Amino acid sequence: MMSRIKRNKCTLKRRLILWVLMTNIMLVLYCLMNSTQVKIRDSQQDTCPLSISKLKENVSKPSQRREECSPIVDIMFMKTHKTASSTILNILFRFGEKHNLKFALPDGRNDFFYPSPFLCSQVKDYRPGECFNIICNHMRFDHQEVAKLLPPDALYITILRDPVDLFESSFNYYHRAVPLTWRINGENQLTEFLNSPETFYSPQAFNSFYLKNLLFFDFGFDNNLEADDPRVMRGIHDLSKRFDLVLIAEYFEESLILLKDTLCWTTEDILYFKVNARRSSSVSHLTPELRAKALQWNGADWKLYQHFNATFWARVEVYGRERMKQEVNELRRRNTEMKAICVEDGDAVEAQKIQDRRFLPWQPVGESSILGYNMKKNVHPTFRTLCKKMLTPEIQYLSDLGVNLWLTRLWGWLKDLTWIKNIYN
Repeated sequence: MMSRIKRNKCTLKRRLILWVLMTNIMLVLYCLMNSTQVKIRDSQQDTCPLSISKLKENVSKPSQRREECSPIVDIMFMKTHKTASSTILNILFRFGEKHNLKFALPDGRNDFFYPSPFLCSQVKDYRPGECFNIICNHMRFDHQEVAKLLPPDALYITILRDPVDLFESSFNYYHRAVPLTWRINGENQLTEFLNSPETFYSPQAFNSFYLKNLLFFDFGFDNNLEADDPRVMRGIHDLSKRFDLVLIAEYFEESLILLKDTLCWTTEDILYFKVNARRSSSVSHLTPELRAKALQWNGADWKLYQHFNATFWARVEVYGRERMKQEVNELRRRNTEMKAICVEDGDAVEAQKIQDRRFLPWQPVGESSILGYNMKKNVHPTFRTLCKKMLTPEIQYLSDLGVNLWLTRLWGWLKDLTWIKNIYN
């Protein structure tokens, strides 16, 4: 009995040491990632003066009819966390490659030094005054810096998600990378947190932004503002002026139809497979009481979501409900066809069952909860390239686009080590 207690104590000590080591590694990587930035001051020479693509000729306003417009190719997509934004990213990558467009890509990692505010100097091979067509990787939004990279008439697009579902997803995905959550006892850490969030939260703590008003933080605002703070509505009105289209994750297909219409694209351009979906068993189903607490805790995000959910449905009304229904049905039909052509067994599978690492999505620390796909082995040559691109996760796609992801891969190697996973057993 005594020997077993001693063994347990030794095991606990080893795990604690590894835990501390893991934390230090994370902090060093964080400092390394941010210390490599070189700030470039605002100047007239920094600004992108005009469009660089022939496809942009005779660009329509979103209200123009399709026969009077040309595909819009100068796009800023503000990629928010845990909002189905990776699926939009795959659509943009495919469209950009198809039309030989110029991406503003990150350097060394898969995001623009998030959570630091975006700087145009973070763009791979950036030179002041250089123009790009598309910028779409994770960043903490700064309109003045982004505007230096794109033509003045570029369209700004983003996507939002119900703050309760987003908070649940963010908490479960990131909690092992947020030291604030490590001291929460019990099997259901999310419930414990929501019952007493102030006990486990500090605005200054490492990665704390994942735990409160994550959308507001992504857009460059103070995520610790209370919902009734006048700065919240000022921020929302500022975003209303910046963004031409705000998609809603809960109505993803309707969002894609509005995206297609706004950009004057085709149905082929918006075909998709759901990327970075979690297995259902990893989703925490909150009671109405806990959902109310999550909404109150993420009050700024809730105001943001309410505002743009209303503008979204106003656009659907202008588009036409019946027309929208027909377009959604057609998109579903085409996606079903592509699944039958491309996907082995017709659906996503657990990470352990993915046969080709090219299609293995990035996993959260300490678990493998994100689903991926197996591509059919005998896909007809007509569809092979399209299938491969539709099934390729973000990290692998960025490598295909020429991004050297050495920092991302270093972190991936560290987090996937068996001894790191054992810390959380």
